[in-house]
Amino acid sequence: MKNTKSMISTIYQTLHAADSQELEGIYKDWASDYDHDVVELAGYVGHLITSSLLLSKLKNKKARILDAGCGTGLVGEILSQNSFNNIEGVDFSQEMLNEATQKKIYQSLRLVDLTKNLDYEGNLFDAIVCAGTFTCGHVGPEVLREMVRITKKGGYICFTVRKQEWEASPYKTIIDDLESSDFWHPVVHKTADYNVKEGVTCQLCLYQVN
Repeated sequence: MKNTKSMISTIYQTLHAADSQELEGIYKDWASDYDHDVVELAGYVGHLITSSLLLSKLKNKKARILDAGCGTGLVGEILSQNSFNNIEGVDFSQEMLNEATQKKIYQSLRLVDLTKNLDYEGNLFDAIVCAGTFTCGHVGPEVLREMVRITKKGGYICFTVRKQEWEASPYKTIIDDLESSDFWHPVVHKTADYNVKEGVTCQLCLYQVN
């Protein structure tokens, strides 16, 4: 993958980590500076565009929401500011979860590996939001099947996929298969800004479970 026009070094490291253990180590050291670095230096807007899109459709303030790959809680903050308080967060980095804990916006925070089957019963959540997690070397598209399983009929799944990751992994195949199998249908699927200062775009997706 080529370096984008002004990629900060830590983001570059996360995209090129050899394995999940190396990736975990990067986030362990990065957690306290993460919000500043991705938002201020990289111009990351994934949390803004997913939150805005989900909020345009989800009207029940008591909706049970899973913030999958919640990181430091950037999405959770926006949902909380809009009076959505029934939010659960999961992430694979304890240090990132520690940062999210300090924001006091989640009903629960759990250490979870999204590359494995999710330890939730089916039809549980009114919505799942996943911003900035479908990116190179992190979580692949297979978890979308699990997300559909644990989302209620009529519920929403809102996510971003970084451009390079979309091109490298079979997102389109799995998304189309879930649609053709009548598990969900698209509400919004478009190209959007992602890391503005890096000049990177993403696929911004909102699907509703059938």
